[in-house]
Amino acid sequence: MSLNSVNTNIGASIALQSLNVTSSALQATQKRISTGYRVADATDDGAAYAVAQRVRSDVGALTSANQQLGNVQGLLSTTNSALNNVSNTMNSARDVLVKLADSNIQGTQRDQYVQQFQSLVSNIKSFFQDAAYNGKSLIGNIGGASGFGSVAVVRNEAGATYGIATFSGSAFMASISFTSTTLKGAASVAALIGTAAGATFMNQLTSLGTAMNTYGAAAKYVSNQVSYNSDKIDALNTGLGALIDADLAKESAQLQSLQIRQQLGTQSLSIANQAPQSLLSLFK
Repeated sequence: MSLNSVNTNIGASIALQSLNVTSSALQATQKRISTGYRVADATDDGAAYAVAQRVRSDVGALTSANQQLGNVQGLLSTTNSALNNVSNTMNSARDVLVKLADSNIQGTQRDQYVQQFQSLVSNIKSFFQDAAYNGKSLIGNIGGASGFGSVAVVRNEAGATYGIATFSGSAFMASISFTSTTLKGAASVAALIGTAAGATFMNQLTSLGTAMNTYGAAAKYVSNQVSYNSDKIDALNTGLGALIDADLAKESAQLQSLQIRQQLGTQSLSIANQAPQSLLSLFK
């Protein structure tokens, strides 16, 4: 094919192809700079984008799990606070029972100690009834306390749950709500705080200690799980960034290079388009 042709301009075709390639590369670079992503959608890299979407899903699920665990942290904190107050009050109540176990305390003095004990028991009941967080309570079940029940909270992105059992305040209260007749008898009171199997008050002190240990351990577990999930989220985000984030310093340098190439390509195309004009001189 003759190069000196007005019908076919090979130089212009080559220049145009080169300019199109440069323009396409420039658009891709501008997209990476504007979005901040090397892989912004499936058209950039389908396989990498699919992985990125799965990682994003895991991060979202872990974030949701931590939000739920955060609610349980509040519930456990409230529960442990209530049990701690109950424990302190039980210690005070035991002090009163020790005095009531003394047969030398009679009459008005005994009546006053009985009132003290009953007042402390009433305080314990209030602690149980008020041990609720966001309408949920792990302890209580006294007087129809709302929201009483066990908890099974989602702990990770796979939907696995962590269960927390309840502590029945009603059974506890029934075991320490002694009648005035019982409290007015030194021997009967002594039996309540003794070491025998029927020492009801001491048995409840033991059950209270078990509950405090249980909920304390649960609070520690939930706190550790939240920390673990947060660390995992950070690790996933780091991996996600390495997979799809653009190197903006590199892209900036690439942008300048492509802009220069585009200018040169435009000039080259202009020169190539003018080449057929030189053939006119052959006919002068």
